[in-house]
Amino acid sequence: MASSSSTDRYSAVQNIQGWNIHQVNTPAQYLGRKTLPIKRTDAEPLTREDLQYDLLYYIFTDRTKCFIDYLAPDQPVVNFCDLYVNALYNSPKCSKVLKDKMVETPAFAIEFAKIALLTNVGRINTTMAFFPEMKTALRSYHPVPSLQKTDGNLQDAPRIKNCLKAALLPFEFKTPPPSSPVEIIEKTRAGQLPPTSVVNLIFVLANSNHAMAVAQRHFDPPVEFLDLFLPINLSSASRARVFLWLMYHYLQGPDKPNPFDDDYSRANPPKVPRMRSLTREEQAQENVDPPDEIEWGKRMSALRSKFLKELVDEMEMEKRRKKNPPPPLPPPPSTSYSMQEKAAFRQARAQRHAASEGGTGSRGSSHSHEARPPVQAHAGLGVLSSSERERPPFQLEEFKGDLSGEDPNQERSMLHQAWHVINATDPLEDSDKEEDEHVRLDYSRRLRVLARLRGKEPSPEPEIPSHLPRPPPPAGGSSQGEPSSSTGRLQQVQSWR
Repeated sequence: MASSSSTDRYSAVQNIQGWNIHQVNTPAQYLGRKTLPIKRTDAEPLTREDLQYDLLYYIFTDRTKCFIDYLAPDQPVVNFCDLYVNALYNSPKCSKVLKDKMVETPAFAIEFAKIALLTNVGRINTTMAFFPEMKTALRSYHPVPSLQKTDGNLQDAPRIKNCLKAALLPFEFKTPPPSSPVEIIEKTRAGQLPPTSVVNLIFVLANSNHAMAVAQRHFDPPVEFLDLFLPINLSSASRARVFLWLMYHYLQGPDKPNPFDDDYSRANPPKVPRMRSLTREEQAQENVDPPDEIEWGKRMSALRSKFLKELVDEMEMEKRRKKNPPPPLPPPPSTSYSMQEKAAFRQARAQRHAASEGGTGSRGSSHSHEARPPVQAHAGLGVLSSSERERPPFQLEEFKGDLSGEDPNQERSMLHQAWHVINATDPLEDSDKEEDEHVRLDYSRRLRVLARLRGKEPSPEPEIPSHLPRPPPPAGGSSQGEPSSSTGRLQQVQSWR
Protein backbone atom coordinates (compact mmCIF):
# COMPACT_ATOMS: atom_id res chain seq x y z
CA MET A 1 0.00 0.00 0.00
CA ALA A 2 2.83 2.33 0.88
CA SER A 3 4.55 1.46 -2.36
CA SER A 4 1.44 2.31 -4.34
CA SER A 5 1.09 5.72 -2.70
CA SER A 6 4.73 6.46 -3.29
CA THR A 7 4.37 5.67 -6.98
CA ASP A 8 1.31 7.90 -7.24
CA ARG A 9 3.18 10.75 -5.60
CA TYR A 10 6.11 10.44 -8.05
CA SER A 11 3.67 10.35 -10.97
CA ALA A 12 1.98 13.53 -9.75
CA VAL A 13 5.31 15.28 -9.42
CA GLN A 14 6.34 14.21 -12.93
CA ASN A 15 3.13 15.64 -14.34
CA ILE A 16 3.66 18.91 -12.51
CA GLN A 17 7.39 19.34 -13.08
CA GLY A 18 7.59 17.78 -16.55
CA TRP A 19 10.48 15.60 -15.33
CA ASN A 20 10.70 11.81 -15.54
CA ILE A 21 13.00 10.12 -13.06
CA HIS A 22 13.48 7.19 -15.43
CA GLN A 23 14.92 9.50 -18.06
CA VAL A 24 18.12 10.10 -16.04
CA ASN A 25 20.92 8.89 -18.29
CA THR A 26 23.89 7.65 -16.27
CA PRO A 27 26.81 6.55 -18.51
CA ALA A 28 27.45 2.82 -18.36
CA GLN A 29 31.04 3.23 -17.11
CA TYR A 30 29.74 4.96 -13.95
CA LEU A 31 26.98 2.52 -13.01
CA GLY A 32 29.29 0.69 -10.59
CA ARG A 33 30.75 2.54 -7.61
CA LYS A 34 34.18 1.02 -8.26
CA THR A 35 34.35 3.03 -11.49
CA LEU A 36 33.60 6.36 -9.80
CA PRO A 37 37.21 7.66 -10.13
CA ILE A 38 38.22 9.27 -13.41
CA LYS A 39 40.14 6.82 -15.60
CA ARG A 40 42.77 8.28 -17.92
CA THR A 41 46.14 7.10 -19.23
CA ASP A 42 49.38 8.79 -18.27
CA ALA A 43 49.82 12.33 -19.67
CA GLU A 44 46.19 12.46 -20.82
CA PRO A 45 44.55 15.77 -19.78
CA LEU A 46 41.49 15.90 -17.54
CA THR A 47 38.79 17.69 -19.53
CA ARG A 48 36.03 19.89 -18.23
CA GLU A 49 33.58 17.03 -18.74
CA ASP A 50 35.75 14.76 -16.60
CA LEU A 51 35.73 17.31 -13.80
CA GLN A 52 32.15 18.50 -14.36
CA TYR A 53 33.63 21.96 -14.39
CA ASP A 54 30.27 23.78 -14.68
CA LEU A 55 29.04 22.04 -11.53
CA LEU A 56 32.15 23.18 -9.63
CA TYR A 57 31.70 26.69 -11.03
CA TYR A 58 28.13 26.99 -9.71
CA ILE A 59 29.10 25.57 -6.31
CA PHE A 60 32.03 27.89 -5.70
CA THR A 61 30.46 31.05 -7.18
CA ASP A 62 27.31 30.87 -5.04
CA ARG A 63 27.32 33.88 -2.71
CA THR A 64 24.65 32.73 -0.24
CA LYS A 65 26.07 33.37 3.23
CA CYS A 66 24.45 30.79 5.48
CA PHE A 67 27.24 28.57 6.89
CA ILE A 68 28.82 29.15 10.30
CA ASP A 69 32.62 29.11 9.96
CA TYR A 70 33.83 27.64 13.23
CA LEU A 71 37.50 28.18 12.33
CA ALA A 72 37.14 31.91 11.64
CA PRO A 73 37.29 34.56 14.39
CA ASP A 74 33.86 35.25 15.94
CA GLN A 75 32.43 32.38 13.85
CA PRO A 76 30.97 34.52 11.05
CA VAL A 77 28.39 33.34 8.54
CA VAL A 78 30.05 32.72 5.16
CA ASN A 79 29.31 31.18 1.78
CA PHE A 80 30.35 27.65 0.87
CA CYS A 81 33.47 28.72 -1.05
CA ASP A 82 34.95 30.57 1.95
CA LEU A 83 33.92 27.75 4.29
CA TYR A 84 35.66 25.06 2.23
CA VAL A 85 38.81 27.06 1.42
CA ASN A 86 39.21 28.00 5.10
CA ALA A 87 38.86 24.34 6.11
CA LEU A 88 41.70 23.38 3.75
CA TYR A 89 43.86 26.30 4.87
CA ASN A 90 43.54 25.34 8.56
CA SER A 91 44.33 21.67 7.98
CA PRO A 92 47.46 20.62 9.91
CA LYS A 93 48.61 18.77 6.79
CA CYS A 94 48.49 21.88 4.63
CA SER A 95 52.12 22.93 4.09
CA LYS A 96 53.36 26.47 4.71
CA VAL A 97 54.26 26.87 1.03
CA LEU A 98 50.73 25.92 0.02
CA LYS A 99 49.21 28.26 2.61
CA ASP A 100 51.33 31.18 1.43
CA LYS A 101 50.31 30.50 -2.16
CA MET A 102 46.62 30.41 -1.20
CA VAL A 103 46.93 33.77 0.56
CA GLU A 104 48.96 35.45 -2.20
CA THR A 105 46.76 34.14 -5.03
CA PRO A 106 43.08 33.72 -4.06
CA ALA A 107 42.29 32.35 -7.53
CA PHE A 108 44.73 29.50 -6.90
CA ALA A 109 43.03 28.81 -3.57
CA ILE A 110 39.71 28.29 -5.38
CA GLU A 111 41.32 26.08 -8.04
CA PHE A 112 42.93 23.98 -5.33
CA ALA A 113 39.60 23.78 -3.47
CA LYS A 114 37.86 22.49 -6.60
CA ILE A 115 40.36 19.67 -7.17
CA ALA A 116 40.21 18.93 -3.42
CA LEU A 117 36.40 18.65 -3.56
CA LEU A 118 36.68 16.09 -6.36
CA THR A 119 39.18 14.18 -4.24
CA ASN A 120 36.81 14.55 -1.28
CA VAL A 121 34.01 12.70 -3.09
CA GLY A 122 36.32 10.11 -4.71
CA ARG A 123 36.45 11.33 -8.31
CA ILE A 124 40.21 11.91 -8.07
CA ASN A 125 41.92 8.81 -6.72
CA THR A 126 45.34 8.56 -5.14
CA THR A 127 47.07 7.35 -8.32
CA MET A 128 47.01 10.80 -9.93
CA ALA A 129 49.55 13.60 -9.87
CA PHE A 130 49.45 17.02 -11.52
CA PHE A 131 53.10 17.95 -12.20
CA PRO A 132 55.02 16.47 -15.17
CA GLU A 133 58.29 15.81 -13.27
CA MET A 134 56.67 13.04 -11.22
CA LYS A 135 58.88 9.92 -11.45
CA THR A 136 57.18 7.18 -9.45
CA ALA A 137 55.39 4.46 -11.38
CA LEU A 138 52.68 4.31 -8.70
CA ARG A 139 51.02 7.45 -10.09
CA SER A 140 50.14 8.87 -13.47
CA TYR A 141 50.52 12.47 -14.56
CA HIS A 142 47.52 14.44 -15.83
CA PRO A 143 47.40 18.10 -16.82
CA VAL A 144 44.25 19.89 -15.67
CA PRO A 145 43.99 22.92 -17.99
CA SER A 146 40.80 24.34 -16.47
CA LEU A 147 42.21 24.30 -12.91
CA GLN A 148 45.83 25.25 -13.60
CA LYS A 149 45.35 28.82 -14.76
CA THR A 150 47.36 30.44 -11.97
CA ASP A 151 49.88 27.72 -11.05
CA GLY A 152 50.96 24.51 -12.70
CA ASN A 153 51.36 22.55 -9.48
CA LEU A 154 48.17 21.30 -7.86
CA GLN A 155 50.13 18.90 -5.63
CA ASP A 156 49.25 15.24 -6.12
CA ALA A 157 46.24 13.24 -5.01
CA PRO A 158 47.86 11.56 -1.95
CA ARG A 159 48.93 14.92 -0.51
CA ILE A 160 45.49 16.39 -1.17
CA LYS A 161 43.88 13.38 0.53
CA ASN A 162 46.12 13.78 3.58
CA CYS A 163 45.21 17.46 3.77
CA LEU A 164 41.51 16.56 3.64
CA LYS A 165 41.74 13.81 6.24
CA ALA A 166 43.27 16.26 8.73
CA ALA A 167 40.75 19.06 8.03
CA LEU A 168 38.76 18.64 11.24
CA LEU A 169 37.37 21.06 13.79
CA PRO A 170 39.59 21.62 16.86
CA PHE A 171 37.40 19.56 19.22
CA GLU A 172 37.37 16.64 16.74
CA PHE A 173 41.05 15.92 17.34
CA LYS A 174 40.23 14.85 20.92
CA THR A 175 37.04 12.89 20.22
CA PRO A 176 36.34 11.02 16.97
CA PRO A 177 34.23 13.02 14.49
CA PRO A 178 30.75 11.70 13.59
CA SER A 179 30.91 8.91 11.04
CA SER A 180 27.30 8.64 9.83
CA PRO A 181 24.55 11.03 8.68
CA VAL A 182 22.41 10.09 11.71
CA GLU A 183 25.18 11.11 14.16
CA ILE A 184 25.58 14.45 12.40
CA ILE A 185 21.84 15.19 12.57
CA GLU A 186 21.77 14.29 16.25
CA LYS A 187 24.57 16.77 16.98
CA THR A 188 22.82 19.59 15.13
CA ARG A 189 19.55 18.96 16.98
CA ALA A 190 21.53 18.96 20.23
CA GLY A 191 22.61 22.54 19.42
CA GLN A 192 26.19 21.83 18.26
CA LEU A 193 26.65 24.02 15.19
CA PRO A 194 28.45 23.08 13.12
CA PRO A 195 28.35 19.39 14.12
CA THR A 196 31.48 18.55 12.12
CA SER A 197 33.75 20.01 9.47
CA VAL A 198 32.47 20.42 5.94
CA VAL A 199 35.22 18.09 4.69
CA ASN A 200 34.23 15.30 7.07
CA LEU A 201 30.55 15.75 6.13
CA ILE A 202 31.37 15.16 2.45
CA PHE A 203 33.42 12.08 3.33
CA VAL A 204 30.42 10.70 5.26
CA LEU A 205 27.89 11.39 2.48
CA ALA A 206 30.21 9.87 -0.17
CA ASN A 207 30.84 6.75 1.90
CA SER A 208 29.41 3.72 0.13
CA ASN A 209 28.14 2.36 3.46
CA HIS A 210 25.71 5.29 3.71
CA ALA A 211 24.92 5.75 0.03
CA MET A 212 21.68 3.79 0.12
CA ALA A 213 20.35 5.48 3.27
CA VAL A 214 21.16 8.98 1.93
CA ALA A 215 19.61 8.18 -1.45
CA GLN A 216 16.37 6.86 0.08
CA ARG A 217 16.07 9.82 2.42
CA HIS A 218 16.82 12.68 0.05
CA PHE A 219 16.71 11.54 -3.60
CA ASP A 220 14.21 10.08 -6.00
CA PRO A 221 15.39 6.85 -7.65
CA PRO A 222 17.68 6.17 -9.41
CA VAL A 223 19.70 9.27 -8.44
CA GLU A 224 21.98 9.32 -5.40
CA PHE A 225 24.56 11.66 -3.88
CA LEU A 226 27.59 10.69 -6.00
CA ASP A 227 25.59 11.10 -9.22
CA LEU A 228 25.84 14.85 -8.66
CA PHE A 229 29.52 14.69 -9.74
CA LEU A 230 29.08 12.40 -12.74
CA PRO A 231 28.48 13.42 -16.39
CA ILE A 232 24.72 12.73 -16.43
CA ASN A 233 21.89 14.50 -18.19
CA LEU A 234 20.95 16.76 -15.28
CA SER A 235 21.80 20.43 -15.42
CA SER A 236 24.93 21.57 -13.59
CA ALA A 237 23.15 24.50 -11.93
CA SER A 238 20.43 22.31 -10.43
CA ARG A 239 22.95 19.72 -9.23
CA ALA A 240 25.00 22.47 -7.56
CA ARG A 241 21.86 23.69 -5.79
CA VAL A 242 21.12 20.17 -4.48
CA PHE A 243 24.71 19.82 -3.21
CA LEU A 244 24.51 23.14 -1.32
CA TRP A 245 21.10 22.13 0.05
CA LEU A 246 22.61 18.98 1.53
CA MET A 247 25.51 20.94 3.05
CA TYR A 248 23.13 23.32 4.81
CA HIS A 249 20.77 20.53 5.86
CA TYR A 250 23.52 18.68 7.76
CA LEU A 251 25.74 21.54 8.91
CA GLN A 252 23.07 23.99 10.08
CA GLY A 253 20.25 21.58 10.96
CA PRO A 254 17.24 20.02 9.20
CA ASP A 255 14.68 22.05 11.17
CA LYS A 256 15.73 25.45 9.85
CA PRO A 257 14.45 26.97 6.60
CA ASN A 258 16.95 25.97 3.94
CA PRO A 259 17.96 28.91 1.70
CA PHE A 260 18.38 26.45 -1.22
CA ASP A 261 14.82 25.08 -1.03
CA ASP A 262 12.44 25.07 -3.97
CA ASP A 263 8.73 24.34 -4.09
CA TYR A 264 9.30 20.59 -4.34
CA SER A 265 11.68 20.38 -1.36
CA ARG A 266 9.40 22.55 0.78
CA ALA A 267 6.41 20.35 -0.04
CA ASN A 268 8.31 17.07 0.41
CA PRO A 269 10.74 17.27 3.31
CA PRO A 270 13.46 16.01 3.55
CA LYS A 271 13.75 15.70 -0.26
CA VAL A 272 16.30 17.73 -2.20
CA PRO A 273 15.22 20.35 -4.76
CA ARG A 274 14.16 19.10 -8.14
CA MET A 275 16.93 18.77 -10.76
CA ARG A 276 16.29 19.73 -14.39
CA SER A 277 16.97 17.08 -17.02
CA LEU A 278 18.79 17.95 -20.24
CA THR A 279 18.48 16.88 -23.83
CA ARG A 280 21.53 15.57 -25.66
CA GLU A 281 22.01 18.95 -27.34
CA GLU A 282 21.78 20.83 -24.03
CA GLN A 283 24.14 18.42 -22.32
CA ALA A 284 26.68 18.88 -25.14
CA GLN A 285 26.67 22.62 -24.48
CA GLU A 286 27.92 22.19 -20.91
CA ASN A 287 31.55 21.61 -19.87
CA VAL A 288 33.02 22.65 -23.23
CA ASP A 289 36.84 22.91 -23.38
CA PRO A 290 38.03 26.19 -24.94
CA PRO A 291 40.79 25.99 -27.60
CA ASP A 292 43.50 27.50 -25.39
CA GLU A 293 42.96 24.83 -22.73
CA ILE A 294 43.08 22.08 -25.35
CA GLU A 295 46.36 23.47 -26.70
CA TRP A 296 47.86 23.81 -23.22
CA GLY A 297 46.90 20.22 -22.40
CA LYS A 298 48.60 18.94 -25.55
CA ARG A 299 51.73 20.94 -24.79
CA MET A 300 51.96 19.57 -21.25
CA SER A 301 51.39 16.03 -22.52
CA ALA A 302 54.27 16.48 -24.96
CA LEU A 303 56.44 17.81 -22.12
CA ARG A 304 55.60 14.74 -20.07
CA SER A 305 56.48 12.43 -22.99
CA LYS A 306 59.83 14.17 -23.42
CA PHE A 307 60.55 13.89 -19.71
CA LEU A 308 59.73 10.17 -19.71
CA LYS A 309 61.93 9.56 -22.77
CA GLU A 310 64.89 11.28 -21.14
CA LEU A 311 64.25 9.35 -17.93
CA VAL A 312 64.17 6.01 -19.77
CA ASP A 313 67.35 6.88 -21.69
CA GLU A 314 69.11 7.75 -18.47
CA MET A 315 68.02 4.47 -16.88
CA GLU A 316 69.27 2.52 -19.92
CA MET A 317 72.64 4.24 -19.76
CA GLU A 318 72.89 3.43 -16.07
CA LYS A 319 72.16 -0.24 -16.80
CA ARG A 320 74.85 -0.31 -19.48
CA ARG A 321 77.35 1.30 -17.12
CA LYS A 322 76.64 -1.37 -14.52
CA LYS A 323 77.05 -4.19 -17.06
CA ASN A 324 80.21 -2.72 -18.62
CA PRO A 325 82.02 -0.71 -15.96
CA PRO A 326 84.89 1.48 -17.22
CA PRO A 327 88.42 0.08 -16.80
CA PRO A 328 90.17 1.08 -13.60
CA LEU A 329 92.43 4.10 -13.75
CA PRO A 330 96.17 3.36 -14.01
CA PRO A 331 98.12 3.78 -10.77
CA PRO A 332 99.83 7.14 -10.32
CA PRO A 333 103.46 7.30 -11.44
CA SER A 334 105.94 6.22 -8.81
CA THR A 335 107.71 9.01 -6.98
CA SER A 336 110.65 6.85 -5.88
CA TYR A 337 113.98 7.36 -7.67
CA SER A 338 116.83 5.04 -8.33
CA MET A 339 120.37 5.63 -7.10
CA GLN A 340 121.46 6.81 -10.58
CA GLU A 341 118.63 9.34 -10.73
CA LYS A 342 119.51 10.70 -7.30
CA ALA A 343 123.15 11.00 -8.34
CA ALA A 344 122.08 12.93 -11.47
CA PHE A 345 120.02 15.34 -9.34
CA ARG A 346 122.96 15.95 -7.02
CA GLN A 347 125.30 16.60 -9.95
CA ALA A 348 122.90 19.08 -11.54
CA ARG A 349 122.45 20.90 -8.24
CA ALA A 350 126.22 21.11 -7.72
CA GLN A 351 126.69 22.52 -11.24
CA ARG A 352 124.09 25.22 -10.64
CA HIS A 353 125.70 26.11 -7.34
CA ALA A 354 129.15 26.34 -8.93
CA ALA A 355 127.83 28.55 -11.73
CA SER A 356 126.12 30.94 -9.32
CA GLU A 357 129.32 31.32 -7.27
CA GLY A 358 131.54 31.78 -10.31
CA GLY A 359 133.12 28.36 -9.96
CA THR A 360 134.91 29.19 -6.68
CA GLY A 361 132.75 27.06 -4.40
CA SER A 362 132.88 29.72 -1.70
CA ARG A 363 129.50 28.69 -0.21
CA GLY A 364 131.00 25.55 1.17
CA SER A 365 128.62 23.08 -0.41
CA SER A 366 128.84 19.57 0.93
CA HIS A 367 128.84 18.21 -2.64
CA SER A 368 131.88 18.05 -4.92
CA HIS A 369 131.97 20.61 -7.71
CA GLU A 370 134.44 18.66 -9.84
CA ALA A 371 133.45 17.73 -13.35
CA ARG A 372 131.63 14.45 -13.58
CA PRO A 373 130.71 12.32 -16.56
CA PRO A 374 127.15 12.89 -17.78
CA VAL A 375 124.58 10.52 -16.30
CA GLN A 376 121.27 9.66 -17.93
CA ALA A 377 118.34 10.67 -15.67
CA HIS A 378 115.02 8.97 -15.92
CA ALA A 379 112.77 10.57 -13.25
CA GLY A 380 109.82 8.62 -14.55
CA LEU A 381 109.72 10.70 -17.78
CA GLY A 382 112.11 8.80 -20.06
CA VAL A 383 115.84 8.92 -20.83
CA LEU A 384 117.39 12.32 -21.59
CA SER A 385 118.44 12.77 -25.19
CA SER A 386 122.01 13.67 -26.16
CA SER A 387 121.00 17.28 -26.94
CA GLU A 388 119.43 17.60 -23.49
CA ARG A 389 122.54 16.16 -21.83
CA GLU A 390 124.80 18.64 -23.69
CA ARG A 391 122.59 21.61 -22.83
CA PRO A 392 124.33 23.84 -20.22
CA PRO A 393 122.70 23.90 -16.80
CA PHE A 394 120.26 26.69 -16.03
CA GLN A 395 121.93 29.66 -14.37
CA LEU A 396 120.29 32.50 -12.49
CA GLU A 397 121.21 35.92 -13.74
CA GLU A 398 123.69 37.61 -11.47
CA PHE A 399 122.39 40.61 -9.56
CA LYS A 400 123.70 43.76 -11.21
CA GLY A 401 121.68 46.42 -9.48
CA ASP A 402 122.69 48.56 -6.59
CA LEU A 403 124.81 45.72 -5.20
CA SER A 404 127.47 45.97 -7.92
CA GLY A 405 129.14 49.00 -6.42
CA GLU A 406 127.84 48.88 -2.87
CA ASP A 407 129.95 49.68 0.16
CA PRO A 408 130.73 46.42 1.99
CA ASN A 409 130.45 48.26 5.30
CA GLN A 410 126.99 49.65 4.52
CA GLU A 411 123.87 47.72 5.58
CA ARG A 412 121.65 46.38 2.81
CA SER A 413 117.96 47.14 2.89
CA MET A 414 115.57 44.22 3.31
CA LEU A 415 114.58 44.51 -0.37
CA HIS A 416 118.22 44.39 -1.57
CA GLN A 417 118.99 41.48 0.74
CA ALA A 418 115.96 39.55 -0.55
CA TRP A 419 117.03 40.21 -4.15
CA HIS A 420 120.54 39.02 -3.37
CA VAL A 421 119.24 35.82 -1.76
CA ILE A 422 117.04 35.06 -4.77
CA ASN A 423 119.89 35.50 -7.27
CA ALA A 424 122.81 34.12 -5.32
CA THR A 425 121.37 31.32 -3.13
CA ASP A 426 120.80 27.77 -4.25
CA PRO A 427 117.39 26.60 -2.91
CA LEU A 428 118.58 22.99 -3.10
CA GLU A 429 121.68 23.68 -1.02
CA ASP A 430 121.86 21.43 2.04
CA SER A 431 123.68 23.93 4.22
CA ASP A 432 122.11 27.06 5.67
CA LYS A 433 125.27 28.84 6.83
CA GLU A 434 125.52 32.51 7.72
CA GLU A 435 128.45 33.75 5.71
CA ASP A 436 128.48 37.54 6.11
CA GLU A 437 127.11 40.42 8.15
CA HIS A 438 124.26 40.92 5.71
CA VAL A 439 122.90 37.46 6.48
CA ARG A 440 123.29 38.01 10.22
CA LEU A 441 121.53 41.37 9.97
CA ASP A 442 118.68 39.76 8.02
CA TYR A 443 118.25 37.12 10.72
CA SER A 444 118.24 39.75 13.47
CA ARG A 445 115.52 41.69 11.66
CA ARG A 446 113.42 38.56 11.34
CA LEU A 447 113.92 37.86 15.03
CA ARG A 448 112.69 41.36 15.94
CA VAL A 449 109.57 40.86 13.80
CA LEU A 450 108.84 37.51 15.45
CA ALA A 451 109.38 38.95 18.93
CA ARG A 452 107.02 41.85 18.16
CA LEU A 453 104.36 39.48 16.82
CA ARG A 454 104.64 37.17 19.84
CA GLY A 455 104.52 40.08 22.27
CA LYS A 456 107.43 38.75 24.33
CA GLU A 457 111.10 38.04 24.05
CA PRO A 458 112.52 34.84 22.55
CA SER A 459 112.60 31.88 24.88
CA PRO A 460 114.66 30.13 25.94
CA GLU A 461 117.15 32.96 26.15
CA PRO A 462 120.22 32.42 24.00
CA GLU A 463 123.51 31.47 25.59
CA ILE A 464 126.35 33.83 24.68
CA PRO A 465 129.63 32.00 23.94
CA SER A 466 132.37 32.77 26.43
CA HIS A 467 134.84 33.97 23.79
CA LEU A 468 132.45 36.77 22.66
CA PRO A 469 132.34 40.06 24.53
CA ARG A 470 129.16 40.72 26.49
CA PRO A 471 127.23 43.87 25.54
CA PRO A 472 127.11 46.74 28.01
CA PRO A 473 123.94 46.77 30.19
CA PRO A 474 121.18 49.09 28.93
CA ALA A 475 120.23 52.21 30.78
CA GLY A 476 118.22 51.33 33.87
CA GLY A 477 119.37 47.69 33.72
CA SER A 478 120.77 45.54 36.56
CA SER A 479 124.38 45.60 37.64
CA GLN A 480 124.96 42.02 36.47
CA GLY A 481 124.30 43.04 32.87
CA GLU A 482 120.99 41.24 32.62
CA PRO A 483 118.55 42.92 30.23
CA SER A 484 115.61 44.60 31.91
CA SER A 485 113.19 44.27 29.00
CA SER A 486 112.59 42.38 25.82
CA THR A 487 114.31 45.15 23.87
CA GLY A 488 117.45 44.67 25.92
CA ARG A 489 117.45 40.98 25.27
CA LEU A 490 117.04 41.61 21.53
CA GLN A 491 119.99 43.97 21.57
CA GLN A 492 121.98 41.34 23.43
CA VAL A 493 121.10 38.72 20.85
CA GLN A 494 121.98 41.04 17.98
CA SER A 495 125.36 41.83 19.48
CA TRP A 496 126.56 38.24 19.64
CA ARG A 497 124.96 37.20 16.39
